Amino acid sequence: MIRVLVTGSRGQIGGEVVRALAGRAEVIAHDRATLDLARPGDIATRVREARPDVIVNAAAYTAVDRAESDEALARAVNAVAAGALAEEARRAGALLVHYSTDYVFDGAKQGAYVESDAPHPLNAYGRTKLEGERAIAASGAAHLTLRTSWVYGPRGGNFVRTMLRLAETREELRIVDDQRGAPTSSVELARATLELLGGATDGAIAIEAVAKAKSGSGLYHASAAGETTWFGFAEAIFAEWSRRAGAGFRVPRLVPIASSEYPAPARRPANSLLDSSRLAGAFGVRLGPWREALVETLSALR
Repeated sequence: MIRVLVTGSRGQIGGEVVRALAGRAEVIAHDRATLDLARPGDIATRVREARPDVIVNAAAYTAVDRAESDEALARAVNAVAAGALAEEARRAGALLVHYSTDYVFDGAKQGAYVESDAPHPLNAYGRTKLEGERAIAASGAAHLTLRTSWVYGPRGGNFVRTMLRLAETREELRIVDDQRGAPTSSVELARATLELLGGATDGAIAIEAVAKAKSGSGLYHASAAGETTWFGFAEAIFAEWSRRAGAGFRVPRLVPIASSEYPAPARRPANSLLDSSRLAGAFGVRLGPWREALVETLSALR
């Protein structure tokens, strides 16, 4: 079996990646307790202990608003550590799979962003993630940097779970309706990662499949198909959840609002849509429609 080191193994994406790889690779899973990316000195030690064929970096500083006042820590995790992991991947001859964000863009474009569009982040989180992308690209390591958007899943803190929690105590929810994007399931991202590593079928991942992934080294968008707004996403969540829960579930009144009515420390792009056709063309990997993945997530929550 190939050896895969996974960072952020208790996070939304990392936990699903660990589950997807089970039985197909020897997984060395690290959470912040065993590998804190804010301490770059630990990175070389852990990677050299593991001697991995693949490093999946699913750890990140994702508190978008808090990053505005804590940019140094966000940079340490999202940029400095990403670069250090890439250097260790290059040294080990390993493939690095790294997740980035739609927030590297300013949202001014009308259509979906492609990989060649110039980034222009509006907030500290986006800036530090972009620095991480660039550090990885400059390292010389074989890498797949996957930009994704609006990540949610059956575990961890995310928009879906927050909506369902708030519905228990609130009669009305005011939801932003002028930011467009594609909600992307952590489960779907993990499946896409597995497929990129050649593990779409049962059985162990072959080292030859990893070599093929290395040959496609670069930056790719990996976002669900379709689009909506945060308000539209909330409507879909409650429509599906109430269908499953039956008459006992009370759907709160949803009120669409503008971003200006919901002030936050960090500015968000009005358009977060990512065109993922390059990933499909290079590897045949496609993420499905966001509504289908939402149904799967809510089924897991039930």
